[in-house]
Amino acid sequence: MNLNKKVAFYTLGCKVNQYETESLKTKLIKLGYEDVDFDGYSDFYIVNSCTVTSIADKKTRNILRRAKRHNPNGKVIVTGCYAQTNGEELLKIDEVDYVVGNTNKEGIVTLIEELKSKELNHLMVSDIFQEDKYRELEFSTLREMSRAYIKIQDGCNNFCSYCKIPFGRGKSRSRNFENIISEAKKLVEEGYKEIILIGINIGDYGKDLEGDIVFEDLLESLTKIDGITRIRLGSIYPDRITDRFISVMKNPKIMPHLHISLQSCDDDVLRAMRRKYGVELIKERLQKLKLEVENIEYTADVIVGFPGETEKMYENTKEAIKEIGFSSLHVFPYSEREKTLAATFKDQIPMQVRRERVIDLEKAQEECGEKIREKYLGKELTVLVEEQKKGSYFGYSKNYLRVEILGKENIILKTNDEVKVKIISIEKELLIGEL
Repeated sequence: MNLNKKVAFYTLGCKVNQYETESLKTKLIKLGYEDVDFDGYSDFYIVNSCTVTSIADKKTRNILRRAKRHNPNGKVIVTGCYAQTNGEELLKIDEVDYVVGNTNKEGIVTLIEELKSKELNHLMVSDIFQEDKYRELEFSTLREMSRAYIKIQDGCNNFCSYCKIPFGRGKSRSRNFENIISEAKKLVEEGYKEIILIGINIGDYGKDLEGDIVFEDLLESLTKIDGITRIRLGSIYPDRITDRFISVMKNPKIMPHLHISLQSCDDDVLRAMRRKYGVELIKERLQKLKLEVENIEYTADVIVGFPGETEKMYENTKEAIKEIGFSSLHVFPYSEREKTLAATFKDQIPMQVRRERVIDLEKAQEECGEKIREKYLGKELTVLVEEQKKGSYFGYSKNYLRVEILGKENIILKTNDEVKVKIISIEKELLIGEL
């Protein structure tokens, strides 16, 4: 085969997927491949898929079908969680040439190289639950404006009744401690001040490693690295917010913001979801954090319309969310996922009701978020500059509020500058401030 070296990527889903795409891209570029636009001519189209919802599945299928429009002879390779859980189904799509599961994702580079000389197996998916060690990726970090992500963990042991992700990611596996520290130091050398720790369930970090290392130990070690001024955390479970965790959160290098994997605030729904805690713990932990960590703000994921969720149960969730106070929510209608326990439950909620609850909760959240942003009128926030548009600069405060910094004559800001900003007004979900 006489193949050129053009490769195009399309990534769906979480930051972990995006991080892994960057690693594959780095490897191929080192081998002389050219990274090109997905909606253009390429020799290889690599789709890193997501399967967290049925909508994610549909998006993946649509992307795969459009891949060959610009080169019918190009090879389409699908990987990621959907490839891991539904490989044979994806291989039936006419435009798909190869399916590579998460277990074999690193082998995509070898696959592409070997295709020049021989035909290979079109389905490469092995048992994800046989993976018991974290697999190191090519030393490449996902960079996003002024922030960089570090993957510290993969997999999840919780098996919540609604969640298909363990079948795509396997058991919880922690990355080598020294490798995380090395990557953080490398980012400092490249000029990054803010790092974000990501994984499938980062609160489980260390449980599978030899010795007594836990997530808080890693956080404390990262705060001691000179040059890192901001450390953010990916999604965390409420029951992982221990007293020691709260103590570590007081470190000025750890940003006063948490994205909570909340899903519900009704005890009956939480039990049906196979969560290991109730609403009382959620409120107690998050309220204690607010008392002990100055200006901390929360965002969260919430599922509405879970099987058996009555109107009263939904209202319990809404009222608890308003009581706790979240600056932003990601609200999802419950999505049936194959292989999950919840898909077998009776009392499935009509989709129309699920959608109505999404709209209702989003409306309630708008009011809650506005009250939170109003607290900062006239106050000073430290903002990390990310970009410039139309004479203004934009970035995020330490507690992850989006801020527009009004430009001033003779003052030029750069990406990665940290500046103090006085908040003078609010526009929808944006704080407006001046230097």
